[in-house]
Amino acid sequence: MNKGIAIAFLTYFLFSTGDAGIKVLGGRLPVFEILFFVMLTHLLTLGFVKPANETWRDALRVRNPKLVALRAACAIIAGIGGVTAFTTLPFAEAYALLFLMPAFTTLLSIPFLGEQVGWRRWSAVLLGFAGVLLVVKPGFQALSIGHFAAAGAALAGATSMIVLRKIGAVERRTTLLAAIYVSSVALNGILMSPAFVVPTGFDFGILVLAGLVGSIAQVLMIGVTRVIPANQVANIQYSQMIWAVVFGAVIFNEWPDAIAVVGMLFVGASGIITLRREVARRGLSRREFLQEPPPGEI
Repeated sequence: MNKGIAIAFLTYFLFSTGDAGIKVLGGRLPVFEILFFVMLTHLLTLGFVKPANETWRDALRVRNPKLVALRAACAIIAGIGGVTAFTTLPFAEAYALLFLMPAFTTLLSIPFLGEQVGWRRWSAVLLGFAGVLLVVKPGFQALSIGHFAAAGAALAGATSMIVLRKIGAVERRTTLLAAIYVSSVALNGILMSPAFVVPTGFDFGILVLAGLVGSIAQVLMIGVTRVIPANQVANIQYSQMIWAVVFGAVIFNEWPDAIAVVGMLFVGASGIITLRREVARRGLSRREFLQEPPPGEI
């Protein structure tokens, strides 16, 4: 196996490991508190993902403050929705809903970017929604706050991607990441205060682990996109669906049935088809790819 591809698989394994750590904390700590500590870890390790040619002073030079703020708001909403989903839903089910982000991005690109969507991309969107129906099985099980939170997180992530397409070429990566990390730490710090729970040693260790593996994955992502094309790396992100099943079974005793597995395959196929059409239409730059985390990553 190509070394770069192997590192890409490792990168997404680490992203999924961080998400599994968040799920472990479900019921032990409030959502806002989990997000505060994880995002604080990301913020403290931001220097490791800062490009060498960018200074901290450069990060303060925001060219599109309103759109940068909108993207940060979308990231905060996606983070809250993602943690709520991970801590209340079966792991694979949460991932299936979160990976609707490419389908939502396609839909939002029509009114906001004026893009023409052909039959292939429409087919991919329908395939993704069909897959989610097979995983979630509405009508056969009650929908919970976690389902709506995951769908909201996917929609917020798609909105963030649309905004990124407008500003990604002119705003620095450090600026975009710092805006998300600082605003998320500040807001979640305020929201967690009324119901703050002192973490146990175990809880704190999981919080640090979730934050660190996510930060390490971001660093690896930068390295891997130097050796293989960004579109290849993006395809590999769907390996997270496999890890969702594995972690769900091994750690949380969650076993998806055959119908749910078929649904997850539909969701993965939908995302890959959408990605291939995006690359065919306008390409996928390394810069743009590095500025947008995968759907499961907060």
